[in-house]
Amino acid sequence: MESINRMEPLLPEQFTPEILDLTADVAAAASRLAGRLHPRTGASLAELVRLMNCYYSNLIEGHNTTPRDIERALADDIAPDGQRRNLQLEARAHIRVQREIDRQFAAGTLPEPASFAFLQWLHREFYRDADEAMLTIAGPPGPLRLIPGLLREPGQTVAVGRHVPPAPEVLPAFMDHFAKRYDFSRLGPGSRIVAMAAAHHRFNFIHPFLDGNGRVSRLMSHAMAQAAGIGAFGLWSVSRGLARGLDSRQEYKRMLDAADTPRQSDYDGRGSLSLRALNEFIAWFLRVCLDQITFMTGLFDLDNLTGRLAVYVARAGLRPQTADLLAQVVAHGQIARGDAPRFTGLKERTARALLADCLADGILASDTPKGPVRLHVPTRALDIVFPELFPAA
Repeated sequence: MESINRMEPLLPEQFTPEILDLTADVAAAASRLAGRLHPRTGASLAELVRLMNCYYSNLIEGHNTTPRDIERALADDIAPDGQRRNLQLEARAHIRVQREIDRQFAAGTLPEPASFAFLQWLHREFYRDADEAMLTIAGPPGPLRLIPGLLREPGQTVAVGRHVPPAPEVLPAFMDHFAKRYDFSRLGPGSRIVAMAAAHHRFNFIHPFLDGNGRVSRLMSHAMAQAAGIGAFGLWSVSRGLARGLDSRQEYKRMLDAADTPRQSDYDGRGSLSLRALNEFIAWFLRVCLDQITFMTGLFDLDNLTGRLAVYVARAGLRPQTADLLAQVVAHGQIARGDAPRFTGLKERTARALLADCLADGILASDTPKGPVRLHVPTRALDIVFPELFPAA
């Protein structure tokens, strides 16, 4: 029987100076991002970031689902059949699960992100609406059926590149140890940030489910970022950074593979895996987080954002006063419809027409026909309002 020591160390006993500096930098950058926008505006834009997180998480899996198709999926405009339909269902599931993570965090009910019950829930919820084709996994000796939330069963030994994960028979012990070592209730603020990075690799090392482990690990990292206090209300995405890397798109898989390295000497920790390789993965992961938080902070800069909205107004052919209205919506999070004349300087009837144009365009949205309006950026406006959020193609 394999020992749980096979995946040790799960956390460094002492953090390197580089990791300590990165932990402080990530926490400070996330705090700045969280304070960049009005909370209601942030909540509106968090839905856009969920779409981005979904897009890049799917891209890592080799599934290129366009932002427009993801937007259609959220509106239940699903292709009737084929690969496009499956990708849309997959994208909708990802966003639905992340939205629920964010709701639980805001309500103070988010479970321990490393607990086996939570990870089972992530996997089960992601595959909740999957059809039979999506649940059928190719593999020796033939097709296998994925059961959402269920660990790999005896006989379902897999290989991921050069890595052979723990055997199905020992998975309960590995997952129990994983949950105990990454229990946030036992860790301080800085250690939680480091644990988020380390747990990302160790979960993929265990590879507990037959399929879907990469997606679950990235959703787990999102939940851990929220629980560690660096989620910034969901205004940044770790998946974008992992998909793009710091220097190349191959970095993520290369760094995961390198962190599988066995212990190299008596000076390389006391577990079965290399402490040096774990430290390198943690530092890389935190640099990716810092890069993405910094990128999103620039996008959400109030002056720059309102300037790009003004450019969009001109290109969309909306009335020039629309730019003033959008600036007020961004600053206040939402505005009552009756405030449109005051913010635009237009007469009431003209202001109502302007508001109707914005709602029809999709740059503003409202939950009810007469309720307050908030910012909503449709996918066709992304290249102007949020340049470089997605690849130009």
